Amino acid sequence: MKIIIAGGTGFLGENLEKHFTEKGNQVYILTRNPQHKNEIHWDAQTIGEWKNYLEKADVLINLTGKSVDCRYNEKNKNEIYSSRIESTRILQKAIDQCSDKPKIWLNASSATIYVHSEKHINTEENGIIGDDFSMNICKSWETEFFKVENEEIRKVALRTSIVLGKNGGAFPKLKMITKLGLGGKQGRGTQMVSWIHIEDFCKAVDWIIRHETLSGTVNITAPAPLSNQNMMRKLRNKMKMPFGLNAPVWQLEIASLFMKTETELLLKSRNVYPEKLIKSGFKFLYPEFDEAILNLLES
Repeated sequence: MKIIIAGGTGFLGENLEKHFTEKGNQVYILTRNPQHKNEIHWDAQTIGEWKNYLEKADVLINLTGKSVDCRYNEKNKNEIYSSRIESTRILQKAIDQCSDKPKIWLNASSATIYVHSEKHINTEENGIIGDDFSMNICKSWETEFFKVENEEIRKVALRTSIVLGKNGGAFPKLKMITKLGLGGKQGRGTQMVSWIHIEDFCKAVDWIIRHETLSGTVNITAPAPLSNQNMMRKLRNKMKMPFGLNAPVWQLEIASLFMKTETELLLKSRNVYPEKLIKSGFKFLYPEFDEAILNLLES
């Protein structure tokens, strides 16, 4: 297959590139700073030579968007919004000009689209979507993505949870604070954490591409969300750390100022279930958190 990954130089894109390249696929990366032969320059705002690579592509995956791991000041909020909307919009414009369009377009979204929920499990069908900055970003993103319908293109919005990997995502930070003895619960610890191992993330994307019945929004998350308190306890046990100091909300608020991030990333309860993937027959390599961290802790 010919696969185009827009914004593919980050943690998720690098792992997807490796996954598909090892299977013999032809993978091209759209990036602002090309450094390798298969990387093509684009600014995520205007049509350029990169559009030609979309011709006769089997798959387009768009991961473009400013990281939400920052302070939510007006400048950053505008960039978070515009980087997602503009890249999606310009890709649609480019596709409309293609004579031989990609067969499937997968666009990043986020499990953060669902409301804070400790009891209610959000599936694609019964998920409750709320109204705050993060949820509205996701709603606008998906609205832009699904605005235009191309009969020949299957569109899938990837509502991805926290992705755990050895060399990126949240896991190295969780591992570090646990080593430092700070691996207790964050806030009340009752907030649910939806997560997925990076290998299962790549496998799920591959599965969606190969299963034409999957379209629309798809939750990309392991089937076993767990509380923050339980997650940190399991991590301490596996790392053989006898203790972990808890971090009350006021401490997290102060720390977030110094770390230039937002406490929402730790305190929001993401309670999400991958109903569409499960019903389609997808099998997780790491369905449980214990299995995932055992793998990630291997040297």
